Amino acid sequence: MAVNDTKLAAVADAENPAVVCGNVDDSKSSIDFAGRANWLRAAVLGANDGLVSTASLMLGVSAVKPDARAMVVSGFAGLLAGACSMAIGEYVSVCSQRDVEIAELDQAGKRGGDEEKALPSPAQAAAASALAFSVGALLPLLAAGFIVGYNLRVAVVVVVATLALAAFGCVGAVLGRAPVARSCARVVVGGLAAMAVTFGFMRLFRASGV
Repeated sequence: MAVNDTKLAAVADAENPAVVCGNVDDSKSSIDFAGRANWLRAAVLGANDGLVSTASLMLGVSAVKPDARAMVVSGFAGLLAGACSMAIGEYVSVCSQRDVEIAELDQAGKRGGDEEKALPSPAQAAAASALAFSVGALLPLLAAGFIVGYNLRVAVVVVVATLALAAFGCVGAVLGRAPVARSCARVVVGGLAAMAVTFGFMRLFRASGV
């Protein structure tokens, strides 16, 4: 029986070589993904935040003052302020994370090895976050910058923002190995809700004459 069991095990291994190879490849890809996770997370977060916050700001301003220049200027100001805020916030956050991980390496006596080289870079995360925020914020700005009509301008901003949110959701799902449909739906619904709330609330100020 022992001989038969050994033969069966050998046959099972021979018939399923991809299982063993797959485990090894998954481990390597997991390590590679972990090394890139910090700046990828910052980039995806920054792009989504830049798009939603800038589009919401532009729609909120247009709800009170239906002027193309005011809408574009407010969006550009939001781009600059948001990119700086994202960069500083990400830098401080990653610095804190890095300090904690360095302290753990000190306790384990592994300081100066490959583990320290794999630590997240605050400057890289800050740059990726600021750049991604700017790219996301530019989309509604470019969409509204060349349209004179108020209703068409608002509609174009909403449509462009929705399509971009869906694209960012897909990218985030692929990078995070999450279900694409659910990720896209979550990002799009959240972004549309933010724009609707901002536009609707600011519309009250116009109606009240403030």
